[in-house]
Amino acid sequence: MTTILIGYARCSTDRQDLAAQRAALEVLGVAPDRIYVDRGLTGTSRSRPGLDQALAATRTGDTLVVPKLDRLARSVPDARGIADALVARGVRLALGASVYDPADPMGKMFFNVLATFAEFESDLIRLRTREGMAIARSRGKLRGKQPKLSAKQQREVRRMHGAGEHTIGDLADLFSVSRPTIYRTLNRPAPEG
Repeated sequence: MTTILIGYARCSTDRQDLAAQRAALEVLGVAPDRIYVDRGLTGTSRSRPGLDQALAATRTGDTLVVPKLDRLARSVPDARGIADALVARGVRLALGASVYDPADPMGKMFFNVLATFAEFESDLIRLRTREGMAIARSRGKLRGKQPKLSAKQQREVRRMHGAGEHTIGDLADLFSVSRPTIYRTLNRPAPEG
């Protein structure tokens, strides 16, 4: 039976490049056509189609290779769940050049420590993001999602609706927006100006 190496790479945003992870996987012996990727998905989201495909591609005796544990999962329970599911199917997990051995107490402890650090790093990123958003909000730089209609268009929607000239659907078609946008416009306070 031939052991097949299946690779998985992930980046959190669409602007990040997967080239370094792909190159690392190829150096570790993974064929380019056996590398599955997720782009723009966080490790905390369990809905990762590329990971699902990589897991589905593995068979007993194969090895799932990830460049680093934080590319696989960003929480201890998720990392443990994935590792345990692989072990139950007879699939090995390689973190870089190191193969995770669940029978080795040191390997198990090392895996858990790495998963804890990955979760900690994810929590720090979230905390910094919230702090940055709070600072931007206090400076008036973060205002949230802006209305789709200008103040003038909003006044006109109110006037036309108030006059009974048009239905909500008509207004949505006239202003090229959705019906919920018209409802939101009518329910929010009238813009000044």
